[in-house]
Amino acid sequence: MTRWSLLRGLYAITDSHLIPAAKLTDQVAAAIRGGAAVIQYRDKSSSSEQRQQQAAALARLCHNHGIPLIINDDVELAATVGARGVHLGKSDSTLRSARKRLGAEAIIGVSCYNEFERAVEAASEGADYVAFGRFFPSQSKPDAVTANPALLRRARQCLSVPVVAIGGITSENGQPLVTAGAQLLAAIHGVFGQADTEAAARRYAELFTAYQNETEC
Repeated sequence: MTRWSLLRGLYAITDSHLIPAAKLTDQVAAAIRGGAAVIQYRDKSSSSEQRQQQAAALARLCHNHGIPLIINDDVELAATVGARGVHLGKSDSTLRSARKRLGAEAIIGVSCYNEFERAVEAASEGADYVAFGRFFPSQSKPDAVTANPALLRRARQCLSVPVVAIGGITSENGQPLVTAGAQLLAAIHGVFGQADTEAAARRYAELFTAYQNETEC
């Protein structure tokens, strides 16, 4: 069992529309102080040069804190900056090609939307985690398909890889997803769209502490 498979908590995803470029590293550092377990660098609009500079800075920051940095979509960028891995959607590189480029130790996650069979296939092909969602209305992907918490329970029972929940998740609505089986809650606006990033991250992290305390009673 790898350290990754034991991770629980907040999976914080950056957004160039929410975080000014000059404040990216500081904001991610604040999320880590608040208890973020994983950081994903996601930028769909900046130049390739800026994306490389930012990703490299975050790779150093996350390495210094022992936090995995995952790159959204871009396998080559992950390889170039030495990120811990990459997250793949339907239209991105195949898992097989990403593994060949990044190596056996890379963390490769796959978006499975509301499709359990896609998660089964991803896990069988060597994905390190599967992500389901959206579970609630999402500001970043308002047209995304809707997933049901029952999918999380099924995935935890049937799959041997960690399960991530994503899509409109806040510290107020996330607890039922943790109870249903999500080992990581992914959030963008709920972390980086708040006035106090560190405090926002801490509220997510506390959902897992609260659940652990409940299960021990």
